[in-house]
Amino acid sequence: MPEPILVGIDIAKSTFDAAIGLGGNSETFANDEAGHAAFTVKLAVHSIDLIVMEATGGLERNLACTLQADGFTVAVVNPRQVRDFAKAMGYLAKTDRIDAKALAELAQVLARHLERDRFIKVLPTPEQYALQALVARRRQLVALRVAEQQRLSVSHAVARKSIEALIEAIRTQIAEVEAELAKHIGTHHADLEDLLASTRGIGPTTVATLIAEVPELGRLSRREISALIGVAPFNRDSGQMRGKRTIFGGRAQVRRALYMAVLVAIRFNPVIKEFYNRLVAAGKPKKVAIVASMRKFITILNAMVRTGTSWDDSLHSA
Repeated sequence: MPEPILVGIDIAKSTFDAAIGLGGNSETFANDEAGHAAFTVKLAVHSIDLIVMEATGGLERNLACTLQADGFTVAVVNPRQVRDFAKAMGYLAKTDRIDAKALAELAQVLARHLERDRFIKVLPTPEQYALQALVARRRQLVALRVAEQQRLSVSHAVARKSIEALIEAIRTQIAEVEAELAKHIGTHHADLEDLLASTRGIGPTTVATLIAEVPELGRLSRREISALIGVAPFNRDSGQMRGKRTIFGGRAQVRRALYMAVLVAIRFNPVIKEFYNRLVAAGKPKKVAIVASMRKFITILNAMVRTGTSWDDSLHSA
């Protein structure tokens, strides 16, 4: 049986470069169904241990799903981490072929890592991808509405009619997308929706964001889920220096939704309210107390989903 090999893939809009094996040359394929099919045929003659590609704003999505559906193990990694690794390995130039080679070498590191499974996550289902698209579209429409409302406040009288008409059209679109969101969640994620909605502070928008953007919810430890969202404090210590702990990275859109939910929970959810007030009374800055409350909130939601238990004040107090 041939020795398993590692594959690195650098994705572009219309093509992708693949380094099949550490010593092999990179090959270029079309980033479409025909190119994906040709690539899987190419891989079929090898024993593949791990395929690594970087997240590129969705350009990698169809290829990653195709490879996973064909039984290959795929890891989609952060582009910043890939670039940092390439620099550490001495790749100062940046081309598609160099990036593919660096990704193959990163695949070798990840394949031998003691916590290999941490880097290999099951990709979202087609239903989750559809929900992500609806959530993203609602977010875009809300941003458009805010922009037009800001223009309206400083516009000349002759332009206001046009701006007001556009704002009304955007509101109609938002209502239609929200209705589609509610229908989609009710059809495919009703149980999870009921579980999350049992929490004071969590509204429909936050529910949709959590289901769409955090498919790992309920599958990770409290530390892992906090780091995934970006509310886990990281040390900045070296030698005798002791730096201030800060949050870093994570999923920004989820963090924004969680921030708004916590602001509501601080007022109306007795558990989060008591936790926040205790931190402020102990002298913590309010911003630090809010981030800590976000961390506690997502930790509780993660435990609720893992155990299938609705919110219970008595379980989360103290």
